[in-house]
Amino acid sequence: MGAAGRHRRRPLTTVSDTVTRSQEDTERLAETLAGELRSGAVVLLSGPLGAGKTAFVRGLARGLGVDPDEVSSPTFTLVHEYRGGRLRLFHADLYRLGTAAAEDLGLDELGIRDGVLAIEWPDRLGHAFRGAIEVEIAIEDETSRRIGFRRGGSLDPPDQALSPKP
Repeated sequence: MGAAGRHRRRPLTTVSDTVTRSQEDTERLAETLAGELRSGAVVLLSGPLGAGKTAFVRGLARGLGVDPDEVSSPTFTLVHEYRGGRLRLFHADLYRLGTAAAEDLGLDELGIRDGVLAIEWPDRLGHAFRGAIEVEIAIEDETSRRIGFRRGGSLDPPDQALSPKP
């Protein structure tokens, strides 16, 4: 059994989830969530390849006042830091790492007290982040995603993100 199998997170409960119908909807949902985040927040993003984890991070960036066009998948650099918003955004992608290598990154020590940390593929971590917001993105069809939220058992999805703008 691989590292990912040994450190499986329990499935998200259906306490709160929502369906987005486009990448833009997914980004708006994340943008609304970002408005609720404070320094030190950790967002754990799970889902298959192509589910929209990086799109979700672009929405977080926009909601934090960071230029979303600067956000890209940090697959080869592992961690990107984005500044210029009300909080710094740290974006880590652990897809290519095993548990030991992911632990060696020292994500706990990035200075997230001054920002928000978004981690793609958190199943590669050997430990949990207390109080983290878990976001599970499932592919429903070509454009729709079911997004589940969990923080200490529940987190209401920011449904207003999908409301039409006046």
